[in-house]
Amino acid sequence: MIAITGANGLLGSVIARRFLQEEIPVVGIRRKDSDLQLVADIQHLMTWREADILDAVTLEDALQDVHTVIHTAALVSFNPREAKKIFKVNVTGTANVVNACLLKGVNRLLHVSSVAAFGIQKGISKIDEDTKWVNNPLHTEYAESKYLAELEVARGDEEGLHTGIVNPSVILAPGNWNHSSAKLFRYIWQEKPFYIDGLINFVDARDVAELVMKLYRGEKSGERYIANSGSIPIPLFFAEIAKRLNKKTPSVEIHPSVANGAAFLERVRSFITGSEPLFTKQLLVLGREHQMFENQKSIAELGIRYQSLEKTLDWCCDFYLRNNTINKP
Repeated sequence: MIAITGANGLLGSVIARRFLQEEIPVVGIRRKDSDLQLVADIQHLMTWREADILDAVTLEDALQDVHTVIHTAALVSFNPREAKKIFKVNVTGTANVVNACLLKGVNRLLHVSSVAAFGIQKGISKIDEDTKWVNNPLHTEYAESKYLAELEVARGDEEGLHTGIVNPSVILAPGNWNHSSAKLFRYIWQEKPFYIDGLINFVDARDVAELVMKLYRGEKSGERYIANSGSIPIPLFFAEIAKRLNKKTPSVEIHPSVANGAAFLERVRSFITGSEPLFTKQLLVLGREHQMFENQKSIAELGIRYQSLEKTLDWCCDFYLRNNTINKP
């Protein structure tokens, strides 16, 4: 029996579906009163256990009779005001998962990390699994938290836990567009005017789920795999979404010369409204780095065949166009 932390989330729900397709029993670990909208049609096929990854006791109880844990629960945020929470959920939470696996005799931990865990490195445009983290003041709190979380997984591997790490780029899937990468689609739906001239690396959530399945069926331990379909200039990415949603394409570029001022104003707006900033100084820098993440290891060793961006965007945008709640303010 496998357990998935964050099984009701954007990626966790897709991974749950993939394992259910193979008739593998799935335990969904969720917090009390969490939203089950993304798993409404499959929740009756799963065993649900209430636990919080920040509560070691409930987490250990939730892993009873589980042989594999797929850890997808995380906080994705680039809001500097959320720094403490980001580190608590992503680092302490992962440490708790590792400890619970060791205490309960779980055989394997498959950890969903992020390409952010590789960090920013000046002068390096192509990144693969051998790229090492180098401290950099431009790293986001999120990136640092994912790097530190991977160190916790490595600790578990050293203590006898069989592990695997998946490093997805921007995960695209239909879901609650108030969270995670789904906010990109809301941004276009609301016809926001701004964009930056950079690259976005992307991956279909179904491909990430397939990669996790391959790791589950394999025997290797201590390996990490980048999950990335490809990269595309941000203006073209936004244009493809806008075309499918029948919306205007962002047309005002945030030039590097005004980036600092724009980021400051956005931070003020975010503080006043209590909302997540649309962009920060760090994100503007990240977008201009033109980094690309190599996927050859996942293709050569696991046989992953990545979805095209066209198919992924069709999947996502069809969902939003059919979802009645999208028309509500």
